[in-house]
Amino acid sequence: MRYGYAGTILRVDLSYETVRREPLPDALVENFIGGRGFVAKMLYDEIPRSIEPYDPENMLIAATGPLTGHFLPASGKTHFGTKSPATGGYADSNMGGHFGPHLKYAGYDVLVITGKAERPSYLFIDDDTVEIRPAAEYWGQGAITAEENLKDHLGEDYQILTIGSAGENRVRYACISHDFGRQAGRTGVGAVMGSKNLKAIAVRGTQSIPVANLKAAYAKGKEAYQKVMAKPGFEGWTPEGTAGITNWTNEVGVFPTRNFQTSHAVHYKNINGKAILERLKITDKGCFGCPTPCGKYGHTQTSSGAAYVEGPEYETIALFGGNCVLKTIEEVAYANYVCDELGIDTISAGVVLGWAIECYQKGILSRDDIGREIDFSDLDSIVYLLDKIAKREGIGDLLAEGVKRAAEKTGGGSERFAIQVKGLEWSGYECRNAPSMMLAYLTADVGAHHNRAWVLGHDIAGAWTNVHDLIASETEIEAQPKAVVSKRSAEYVIASQHKRSLFDALGNCRLQMMELGFEEEHYAELYSLITGVTKTWADLLTVSERIWHLTRAFSIREIDGFGRHLDMPPARLTEEPIADGPNQGHVIPIADIHDLLSWYYTARGWNENGIPTKETLLNNGLPEVVADFEARGLL
Repeated sequence: MRYGYAGTILRVDLSYETVRREPLPDALVENFIGGRGFVAKMLYDEIPRSIEPYDPENMLIAATGPLTGHFLPASGKTHFGTKSPATGGYADSNMGGHFGPHLKYAGYDVLVITGKAERPSYLFIDDDTVEIRPAAEYWGQGAITAEENLKDHLGEDYQILTIGSAGENRVRYACISHDFGRQAGRTGVGAVMGSKNLKAIAVRGTQSIPVANLKAAYAKGKEAYQKVMAKPGFEGWTPEGTAGITNWTNEVGVFPTRNFQTSHAVHYKNINGKAILERLKITDKGCFGCPTPCGKYGHTQTSSGAAYVEGPEYETIALFGGNCVLKTIEEVAYANYVCDELGIDTISAGVVLGWAIECYQKGILSRDDIGREIDFSDLDSIVYLLDKIAKREGIGDLLAEGVKRAAEKTGGGSERFAIQVKGLEWSGYECRNAPSMMLAYLTADVGAHHNRAWVLGHDIAGAWTNVHDLIASETEIEAQPKAVVSKRSAEYVIASQHKRSLFDALGNCRLQMMELGFEEEHYAELYSLITGVTKTWADLLTVSERIWHLTRAFSIREIDGFGRHLDMPPARLTEEPIADGPNQGHVIPIADIHDLLSWYYTARGWNENGIPTKETLLNNGLPEVVADFEARGLL
């Protein structure tokens, strides 16, 4: 018996309307653990090379990990994967909520969806009952509205994933929505779901998961909850959630503002975590098993409309409140709601809109191009553009392509301030005086995303530290010294990348470790008690390293000419010193960027173009990649 897992892969082919179950392979479990590991391996092995992201043969995978659905803190994670419409390379996205535990309770560790339904459909899973059902009545509805209506039809027991009109219309950064405010964002997983004519997935599970040592695992899980809630930062971090870091990012000058023209917003106290508590919040909202609920459910009222909304969390604050300069938490929250209903990733949207507004101000895009005047700090402009994007109507058809493609089509020098890496828009940390975090963005396997590594503590505080301690440090706004670029950045980034990949493979939220300093060793012990396989934290990290090489290999295989040039930042971040604020005048020159990449590649065992060497691939248990690369002349 395989402990800790349901033991089954569920495969659904929408084109042929077939459902197939197969045993979870031992080699997949042993070498890739779960979650992100399963996604990476299955995508590499099973997707035909060079297919288009919207080809029916592209796969949409939802995978859980061995810790998903058990009695331990924040064990509700699900990992989604596909070939990215945003980048053309490897794509995954991690979601909390309750979907993953119910998928396991229904008897499935992994859900693999291929093909394209003949008509709008949704997938219904109720333990052994798996059906492809018509969804014409839900097609065209917003993601939140469709979930509400499906729950009214099926019952509250069902955990439901939906897409909005952005996914239906293949916006390249469309997300998958769940639980009225949770998203599998970034990378365009919602667009792939829409390309398959799949509006929703509903699951209910009532079965149990086998546990190797149930009594000891229960006791350890109880201990873990107690230790998390006893951490010094527990009572301080939980009320505001991720929005609590807004003050700190502004005060040290890493808050993206006006399309990354600067890194400090003077209005930041109007859009921070305290503003949420005072003006929006109704209640906390957490994922499965979470003792530290980072979600804040509230109500906002603006001149553009009113809504109930989960959030905004920090990234949405940074990209709408900073990058688009919305000046009140009510306006940021409303933009958040509009994105949630349309099924649009808030990070990518905030970057795309910041770019569009700057293009308009510089005369690169005209009023005729856009259909009206637009400006920073104008919520009506933001709502107008989001609606156009979701419908792919007018200027929205260009902006739905993502900032990289939009800038390439538009020209006029706009590529210089299209803030992205590998085609994925940059998330909520400005890095012209943060070389380690800059490197983390450049080398993230999905494109510019903070959740692959977070090392700002090293850049600002000079050491590993949990996020709550940074928030609580009461930093004053003052000029920051110029950061030193060194080889140590590669060490910090790789260590963080491996930790985060491992949490995604285990199926457990990392925030208790990141925000509160909950010790990593607890997770190794829980893994061993649940699975019956004794592993140290270091043992588990070897799997994480294997995953990193494999996801890099996938993008190398899929993107012709993949190499160092795709790991480079836009010109703004290497040539334009920060305009004002604590980091005024700072920039990381292009020569330093190349040094950072070279140090990282060397530490990874990749060549100077960022391609893993044969020795590295073999040492990490990836002989199939070696054979593939040699056959294609890549080694």
